[in-house]
Amino acid sequence: MAKLVAREPNKRQRRKLCKLVMIRVPLRALFHSICFFLDGIFFPKLWFVKVKAPVFIIGHARSGTTLAHRLMSGDERFSTFKYYELLLPSLLQKKVVRGLAWLDDNLLGHRLERRLQAWGKRRFGATQHIHKMGLNIPEEDDLMYFNSCASGFWATKLPYMDSLDFFHIDQRPIESRRRLMNFYRNCVRRQLYLNGREKIHLSKNPTYCGRVGALIEAFPDARFVLLYRNPYETIPSLLKLLHVSWGAQGNQDADQINKSTREMVNLSYESYLHPLDVLGSHPEVKYSIIDYRELTTTPKATMEQVYYDLSLPITDEFETFLDDEENRTRKHETSHTYSLEEFGLDDHEIHDKLAPLFIRFEWASHTPREQDKELTNV
Repeated sequence: MAKLVAREPNKRQRRKLCKLVMIRVPLRALFHSICFFLDGIFFPKLWFVKVKAPVFIIGHARSGTTLAHRLMSGDERFSTFKYYELLLPSLLQKKVVRGLAWLDDNLLGHRLERRLQAWGKRRFGATQHIHKMGLNIPEEDDLMYFNSCASGFWATKLPYMDSLDFFHIDQRPIESRRRLMNFYRNCVRRQLYLNGREKIHLSKNPTYCGRVGALIEAFPDARFVLLYRNPYETIPSLLKLLHVSWGAQGNQDADQINKSTREMVNLSYESYLHPLDVLGSHPEVKYSIIDYRELTTTPKATMEQVYYDLSLPITDEFETFLDDEENRTRKHETSHTYSLEEFGLDDHEIHDKLAPLFIRFEWASHTPREQDKELTNV
């Protein structure tokens, strides 16, 4: 990654990325390592926390994973990571943040909160109309790998998709997979210690489409929820998000951006196909498949089917929550626009690559030339 950054043609962008990769990230990683060590001293009961039957929501980006995650998060039996908790993965760090929040709430008149909200608007403003983010909003677990330079979130900063591979974790050597999964398990254990050891970890990660096998190795009792939406909608929507992010970072190398765009399209096909291939070879693993159209039109019935597939009983409280969410889910729209032509994509190629899924989900084999609207936070 350092070599790629050093070859960045834009001098201003190169200085910015070098500072990030060679100074800020190593210092953060060192700080987190120290805090992780202190966790074991200050919170000895942490070592007795077990991760039991976690649920992983996966699917191509923009396929409804965030919506499914938000709905299932309404079940108080689940534990999730908020954005700031992924930036500060140590238990000690989380405790300190919660202590500061209490002081701000009771003694400082919410001054810290207002400043953080202003920072969030500056930080996330460029992509809020595409994907809503905030410090207190649940986010993808993959962000916890950012300071290890192993997170797919780096793709939004570095348009080097043809050189950096954050997807094919299942194809990595077993020791590499174990390192990643051991770190992940330890982070989840800390979150369960904080939220309640009896809770079930709930994760939403499109990039985890490439590590279903590694997740099953690390969590043999894991359960999966797979989202499927017409790729004519998801692929250009994801590319739009990446292009906006790259533009906001100051990346202007057209050739490199084109290469990264092509690589992301190839990864999109694998995101659709790989999870089903892996789960097909693990009949003991419970999973549920969600059609995006059903999720957005009948969210309550869809969640009931998911819970049935995963052998999860629905509590009265969660059923009431789903009733309240039924109308809310249908009403939210955004002006986020995108099209295949904008990125030089051919609908025939996409159809040929994913033909079995077009048949299975009865997706239209042709696409309108422009998609006007999609649900917010999808």
